Amino acid sequence: MDKLEALASVSRLSENVVRVLGQNPGKFTLQGTNTYIIGQRRPFTLVDTGEGREEYIPHLESALKDARGPLDATNTDADVSDIVISHWHHDHVGGLPAVLALLRRLWDERNVSATFRPPRLHKFPAPATLSPNPHNTLPALLSALLPGSYTPSPDGSPFHDLHDGQVLSPSSPSSQLRVLHTPGHTVDSIALHVPADDALYTADTVLGQGTAVFEDLAAYIASLRRMLAFAEAEGARTLYPGHGPVVKDGGAVIATYIKHRLEREAQIVGVLRSPPPVASAAAGDSDGGGHPWTTWTLVATIYAAYPESLWLPAARGVMLHLEKLEADGVVKRLGGEGTDTRWEFVGQ
Repeated sequence: MDKLEALASVSRLSENVVRVLGQNPGKFTLQGTNTYIIGQRRPFTLVDTGEGREEYIPHLESALKDARGPLDATNTDADVSDIVISHWHHDHVGGLPAVLALLRRLWDERNVSATFRPPRLHKFPAPATLSPNPHNTLPALLSALLPGSYTPSPDGSPFHDLHDGQVLSPSSPSSQLRVLHTPGHTVDSIALHVPADDALYTADTVLGQGTAVFEDLAAYIASLRRMLAFAEAEGARTLYPGHGPVVKDGGAVIATYIKHRLEREAQIVGVLRSPPPVASAAAGDSDGGGHPWTTWTLVATIYAAYPESLWLPAARGVMLHLEKLEADGVVKRLGGEGTDTRWEFVGQ
């Protein structure tokens, strides 16, 4: 059994943090989405909600009941006062309606005379100018939330906007969190400093195993560097990732992520500086000269030792590297689209 298979659905990581798996294992989610209950006593803070699998809710319910311990009739604290969403991807936010329904049911089952206090929802806001993403299920989820299942922000919107550097202290020092805006994986991605554990929740920017995907490489590398500097300055040695096992030597892993990306960038530049491949006569190259490098010929060269089935997924990462290099003035786009985009090395 490998270390991913060995992870339990509910694990107490420290006296301050309990991890509950989202029950959605897969190629890109590893053993599933990690959600975290933060705090030593109620009301807790919940970080992320999984993707909405029915199997997740019983595990979360059990974890909350175990974490809160015995209750007496005079205890009117809610189980969860705050839910923090790390970014808009469905496997982190899709479980929100079911989680809110659970919290209301747990309250009603206690038969407390006090009025239910629904949790506040928190997320870093995406820029208003951002183009709509067809894969973003968050707007539909929010529109379907039942009135009274959450505490709206002062302007009436579901989410209380997070900002970089913000400190959340819902109930006690054990649940204190500091927000770091870490764009790159997505524009709204955040990390959370958990000072009680000397830990950093990294969402999908740094995983517990393997490497992460990203939508903006320049922003991603900048975020990795910021996280590394923050972890070193604050002594945050442990990483709680959005997927995969806990990382004990967090600084070394973040540094490895940065090194890997810079090595890939240097590899792409090295290939671009070499003569482009010679096209065959069948491709219409009657004079036998070379054609410019394309995204696809770069992928075929860099990943020559890998199965061709991996080339197309790798092309997206190579393209993002090329777009960063273009912005840096290192390469020039000559035309074409998609994997047929043509590139030329121009500097450095």
